[in-house]
Amino acid sequence: MIQFPRIQIAYSVLWIIGNLALPAAAQVTKDELDAAKYALELRIAQVAGDALVAQREAEARQARLEAERAALLAQLPAANVRALAGSVETRQFGAAGLVRAFDLAQQLAQELCAALPAGERVVLYDPLASQGVLAARTVHDTLVRMGDDMARRNKELQAYVDAHTPPGAVLGTLSTALTVVPALLRAGADTASLFKTDAGAAGLAYGDGARDLFASALAASCPQQLAGLGSGYLGELDTVQHERLLGRLRALAVHRADYANRIAQLQKLADAAKGEEKKELATVAAAAGAALKAVDAFIDSLKAGETGERSPLYNAARYLGYANRTAGAAVLDFDLRLEGMSIVRDSLFTGQTLRLSGVALLWYRVHAPDGSLRMANTLRRIGKPVEVDLKGDAAGGAFWNSP
Repeated sequence: MIQFPRIQIAYSVLWIIGNLALPAAAQVTKDELDAAKYALELRIAQVAGDALVAQREAEARQARLEAERAALLAQLPAANVRALAGSVETRQFGAAGLVRAFDLAQQLAQELCAALPAGERVVLYDPLASQGVLAARTVHDTLVRMGDDMARRNKELQAYVDAHTPPGAVLGTLSTALTVVPALLRAGADTASLFKTDAGAAGLAYGDGARDLFASALAASCPQQLAGLGSGYLGELDTVQHERLLGRLRALAVHRADYANRIAQLQKLADAAKGEEKKELATVAAAAGAALKAVDAFIDSLKAGETGERSPLYNAARYLGYANRTAGAAVLDFDLRLEGMSIVRDSLFTGQTLRLSGVALLWYRVHAPDGSLRMANTLRRIGKPVEVDLKGDAAGGAFWNSP
């Protein structure tokens, strides 16, 4: 609604009333009254028109100011501070924050090395490496036990054959002993078959490589105290353990060949014998043949002719060497989480700035080889944000002109 200037209207009304209040000597006629009324209406219309023009000019000025403000704001970048997720796949500068997390990992490694028992060697706990060591010991023990057992059985079977070359030999005790051998040897072959699955073939992803990073940082901080890292290269290129196992396997193969020859001799005696003696000789030969098959199954399961992680003999040599190097060492078990944080800020006058920070959370436990707890602790570190200059150095002419 239009607001009329009250002062101007009031003056106009007072002027008309003053004219009407003149002395009666000059009586107001109807024409004069109409003229005064017309002048008042004209004045009111004039004042209203001036007010309408003033209002439209004010609205135009306001609209122009708002348009100029909107145009200016559109040219300014939005100022914000946003913390990016601490992973390698973050957008913009998310990966750069891992640099600060890397520094925290090295700092924690130095602190952990200082906290370890002085002068005592430790090995990093790895479930896969532990499983491989146990399986390797099983294969080695089975090779030793089978070799010793086959040597003893060879002597007994040879004595049995010699005793039955002349008539009238007693064979009850030896026959009973031979019937027990296949069950024992078959159990050893089944144990070796469990080792066919390579314990070290697959690695466990642990915090985007944070565990391997921290293990390397520990090795750099206190290499003399670490007996083993639990993963990676375990000494498979060292031929000492491999030759030892091959020597055990060759000895078992020699005993196996001698045993097979004696079984053939026993079978000839059974073919020439008659009656109860023929039955007895056939039973002993069958029991010895079953034991021989169990030994063959175990030797085949080792895949000594193959190289690489598919061969249980190769894995046994690999983990036996690791077990010998880490024997008697304390076990260090830990869990580490590293996250990098990038803070980006845009400013109209200073441009884009980048600040990097990181967070590290660590728990660790040190066990004796028998499993008893020696020490434990939890640590956390937050890196102070570091500002990075994003301008860098200007590219020279060689950058643009080089082929």
